[in-house]
Amino acid sequence: MDKETLTASVEAILLTANGPVTVAALVEALDDKDVGAEQLKNALASMVDAWGRPDSGIRLEQVADGWRCVTPAALDSYLRSYHGIAARQRLSQAALEVLAIVAHRQPVTLPEINFIRGANSASVVRTLLERKLLRMAGRKKVVGKPFLYRTSKQFLVHFGLERPEDLPDPEEMVKDETMIAE
Repeated sequence: MDKETLTASVEAILLTANGPVTVAALVEALDDKDVGAEQLKNALASMVDAWGRPDSGIRLEQVADGWRCVTPAALDSYLRSYHGIAARQRLSQAALEVLAIVAHRQPVTLPEINFIRGANSASVVRTLLERKLLRMAGRKKVVGKPFLYRTSKQFLVHFGLERPEDLPDPEEMVKDETMIAE
């Protein structure tokens, strides 16, 4: 497969995919003995450069162990206007707090989340499970066997992260804020 066909094929797959596409899935979809993971990584790197221009309306982003097409944030208002979306569905302060707790302490139980927040978080956790930002990860081996919660792949996609380890360290953020305040 020549370079142009490879790039065009990868572009078509990424533009029509419902979510992030892994390199392995691209290799399988192209079904060409001459195209391996290394060639695909080179093609993706070329696409990142080509679509990374300031005048491009599409970007290529690596998230959740895969690649996806996104639009620059600066074009958000135009896309909302065109698609008739009045307002972005935002996460509540409580939801952000629960997500932060789970993301940094996973796996974590509801009683642990409640203790850290100092408030009942059952309805927030339920909403985050429905929105697929959290997932159940088994049960803790203690009395009552409470459910354990982890962030999901959708969480990574929503926040543009490749893996949970890409989250900023909360202690470093507190140190930075303390330095700025002084």
